[in-house]
Amino acid sequence: MNRRSFLSSICVLSVCPNLAISQDERAGCMRIVENQDVRIATQAFGSPEDPALVLIMGATASMLGWPDAFCTALADHELYVIRFDHRDTGQSTTVPPGQANYTVEDLADDVASILDAYQLDQAHVLGMSLGGYVAQILALEHADRVRSLTLIASEPLGWDGPALPHISEEFLMHFAALQDLGWSDERAVTEFLLTTERLMSGSGEPFDEAGMRSRIAQILERTDSPASMFNHAGLGSRQDWSGKFRDIEVPVLVLHGEEDPILPVANGHAIAGGIEGAEIGVVRGMGHEIPPSRIREMTGIILDHLFP
Repeated sequence: MNRRSFLSSICVLSVCPNLAISQDERAGCMRIVENQDVRIATQAFGSPEDPALVLIMGATASMLGWPDAFCTALADHELYVIRFDHRDTGQSTTVPPGQANYTVEDLADDVASILDAYQLDQAHVLGMSLGGYVAQILALEHADRVRSLTLIASEPLGWDGPALPHISEEFLMHFAALQDLGWSDERAVTEFLLTTERLMSGSGEPFDEAGMRSRIAQILERTDSPASMFNHAGLGSRQDWSGKFRDIEVPVLVLHGEEDPILPVANGHAIAGGIEGAEIGVVRGMGHEIPPSRIREMTGIILDHLFP
């Protein structure tokens, strides 16, 4: 049964002094959106007078998956950029590992609640990985709220064609170690997450171990239960979305790394081939990531899509 969550009890709290995570002067205060019993931590870059762009990150990732440089590059071109922590990440509502009872549709409704809280009738939406899947649901269930979609490293919602390639064997072997990971051992957790990031990276630039260690430290500092991020691995859906991605009617841009080991580039081609008018850009040397050296290139492509 399709059970939609109603956005009847939304409020916003400004909590900038305690939760500020960006040192960039163009980043606004953190704001907590309360949607019924779920609290979603958000942060905006740029001017609220500009067109809004909401960023939806992938599974297990908080808002820190969107680099400051990426957000500010977009905000510098007259976009009001909003990023947020998914449930079970960062400073949003978090439940113990294995106790999550929400669905991908609920994650889409979380985004709709953010639009309501920021008093936005519509926004451009950019999703990465699971965030791209959620963005497609949002574009169907809340079609009047979405101006355009940009889907990075994503798969088609309800794919009903021949089997597409997915996560690499190397990654599956790495994630098998989760069952023995001691989450109270910060060093071990850091090394596990660092290996995850290394495996997701493409060959286009050297892996920045020091920079990634710094970001992982920031991620761990912002949560009391890092293991809960893997609740996303058990996400289900309330309805059958078979073939539904083809019903998306807003302008769609697909960006995909040529070396993506999580959702290989065939997934991006499947999205672009199934949505009328969709465009695709394949980035050489890029994996399942937003490489610092490609931010200018990627934001340029996105801006051309939003402001043709």
